Amino acid sequence: MNVPVRRSRLRDYAILGVGVVSLALLATTAIPGVWAQFGQDVDPRFAGLRWQFTRIRYDAHNAASFRARYWSDSWAIDGPAAEQNLSRRIRSVTAIDVGEPVVVRIEDPELFNHPWIYFVEPGTLRLKESEVPILREFLLRGGTAVMDDFHGDLEWENVMTEMKRVFPERKVITLPASHPIFSCFYQMDGFPQVPGLGSFFAGRTWEKGGINAELHAIEDDNGRAMVLLNWNTDMGDGWEWSNAEQYPGYIQHTAQAYRMMINEVIYTLTH
Repeated sequence: MNVPVRRSRLRDYAILGVGVVSLALLATTAIPGVWAQFGQDVDPRFAGLRWQFTRIRYDAHNAASFRARYWSDSWAIDGPAAEQNLSRRIRSVTAIDVGEPVVVRIEDPELFNHPWIYFVEPGTLRLKESEVPILREFLLRGGTAVMDDFHGDLEWENVMTEMKRVFPERKVITLPASHPIFSCFYQMDGFPQVPGLGSFFAGRTWEKGGINAELHAIEDDNGRAMVLLNWNTDMGDGWEWSNAEQYPGYIQHTAQAYRMMINEVIYTLTH
């Protein structure tokens, strides 16, 4: 992260045929909000801003069991398709200069060149002692951390434990629908619950007992939400599977995942 720039808010498909257009129009009519899946005119308001998806590689307290169950480390879930799809979507609907996705560790000196960072499955997160002060400094100097795809009380408690190590003196708040993060680009009526694909196949939107989706945050001294906690929702699956034509019923959820995260990114760049 280039701190001076961040302090200034870091504000620093060809159409293939009538069939594609018809499909888009049909889908947008049949499923409210699904138009976020398709190309739109580029919004020029954010020209000059830069953003890059930066995935954090972290250690997990249950790394071996998680890997045995999911054939992946928890920090890598949904990647790289999730960040590639989200990056393409932001590039297509805004004038933001979008870089290619990267993966870094908190202790990597490159961290401070990446003011927006993403933790997936933080219900498994275990910060090293050496990472705690680095993450604290990163956030207080203008960085933003997004935590996504953690569900239920057990995973919530794990995230709270780790955040208390970083900010023992700061409270976690719930962001209401009136917060600017819900209206800075798309107008959202509230925080969407995006089901993971497994939950979708099971006919529900929740998992691990996490019935209600909520957006929580930790704010800095100026009221900026520097940690965004996407609880009981799986935005990453929404982006990862947005191009999977074999799951047409899932498109309503991927649309919401794009819309909400684009809002979170633009809030980050403009506040």
